[in-house]
Amino acid sequence: MRYLTHRKFEFHYILLGLAAIILAIDPVLWLTQTWTAPSYDSKGAIVFLVCVGLFILSITSPRTTSKQDHRSKPFLLLGLSAFMRLIGQVAAFNIIGALTLVVDVYAISKLCALDKRARYVSPFWLSVCFFFSLPIERIIQRALGYGLQNLSADGACGVLGTFFDNVTCHGVRILINAQDVMVDLPCSGARSLFLLLFFYCVCAAASRQNIISGIIGGGFALICALIANIVRICILAIGIAFPVAGIDVMEQPYHDIIGLITLAVGGIPTLIWMQYFSKPQKPIHPVLDRAQWIIPRSVQRDAWWLSARKKRRGKSLPLAVAVFSIFCAVVIHNLPRTAIDVARPNLAIALPHSLNNAIAIERPLSEQERIYFTQFGGSAKKAAYGDHGLMMVKSSAPLRHLHAPDECLRGLGMQVEYKGPDYSTIPSAIYKATDTDGNAYRIAVSFISQDQSIITTNISEVVWRWMQNPKQDWTAVQRISPWHTSQTENNQFDHALMAALDLETNTTPIHIASLEERER
Repeated sequence: MRYLTHRKFEFHYILLGLAAIILAIDPVLWLTQTWTAPSYDSKGAIVFLVCVGLFILSITSPRTTSKQDHRSKPFLLLGLSAFMRLIGQVAAFNIIGALTLVVDVYAISKLCALDKRARYVSPFWLSVCFFFSLPIERIIQRALGYGLQNLSADGACGVLGTFFDNVTCHGVRILINAQDVMVDLPCSGARSLFLLLFFYCVCAAASRQNIISGIIGGGFALICALIANIVRICILAIGIAFPVAGIDVMEQPYHDIIGLITLAVGGIPTLIWMQYFSKPQKPIHPVLDRAQWIIPRSVQRDAWWLSARKKRRGKSLPLAVAVFSIFCAVVIHNLPRTAIDVARPNLAIALPHSLNNAIAIERPLSEQERIYFTQFGGSAKKAAYGDHGLMMVKSSAPLRHLHAPDECLRGLGMQVEYKGPDYSTIPSAIYKATDTDGNAYRIAVSFISQDQSIITTNISEVVWRWMQNPKQDWTAVQRISPWHTSQTENNQFDHALMAALDLETNTTPIHIASLEERER
């Protein structure tokens, strides 16, 4: 009879695990897709392998204590997973639904007692490490990139102004020794922030810290990441303004070497922090701490000398609770997805009838383009003007809807290189896209506000300003031409487009030395 009771107890947790699997199906499929889809350009698979390595390292070591966690904790964690999965499903936010997997990693780590083994790994920090396998860098770049961009530029400007007299700063542009250096979006620091915070979480997972020191250490790592990016920008700016021995800091391998060195130096304070604030493992009594491992489970369950609290922990949870968990998981999995931040559909877009003496030949959107640009509302049109192409995408919800062109171009199988900003005509971000046949194209994109008061080169600024004024529509204006087309011809096309769209810019045509690699 006692054996059957024990089997019944295990059956409850089998149902609980089945409910967790149902909740995790869609998030797992979406997350693995982000690891392989070219449009995401995610390094999540590498992060996942690091987490797996930490898990294996810990679970292959012996347990050091027999202390058990509270039996109700798995149900509490499942409830938290279900709540997040519900929000992600109803609001059609995959990233929120994927947080279910973070909770699952924590639950599995606790179940395997990684924090009670000779090779200690913190379940909490391991789950935070797994969080970085989500497309976090992309989110940071879109939502916080413009703020980080300005913060990095202000910091670099302050440092450079301390050592050089001929430094002038305006927004994200730094003029030093008559060289105009642009702190554009890739230099916002999102990547260094992502890498150093992940490095801190890996160190925290393998060390014993209390909650307070862990949180303070995370803030300390954040500051180090920002400082490392500012130092990187300063070194690149000085190298552009005062080249040494003919070395071009924008060429490989110098560009990447500078980034790697500043990143490595930025990680040293984290190692020092871990050395001073990690708690040593408590000594284990060779007899008392392992006593319950020796005593048979039947004796532990029924022995009079166990406390009432421990007896309650051993009681099986109602079967109805486990069955209800299955029911809720199935319902959540099948709820209709209704995005709450979609753009208004069928926004009016008027392509110019002719540009630079070429009549517009309107082209239909491909099925992939139609899904990519209009599945969350908005409108998109494209046309050919001789050798030049024009695509305009209009949206009232740029946070979800508008993207930089490299994302969709990589999704189409193209190899994409970011070449930096160009302010000679319309402020534009320039990309070089090469298809599978070796044909190269110049992609220039500008983001324009509804009242045309703001023209920017990056989607991060669009999101930043849209959050301040959500009622304003934004339009992405993308120009495509063969890569070998002369700069003069591209400028003529842009000037014709400016006249057709009645655009005015106050940008003086000057040389911009981008802090990202550009083709010479």
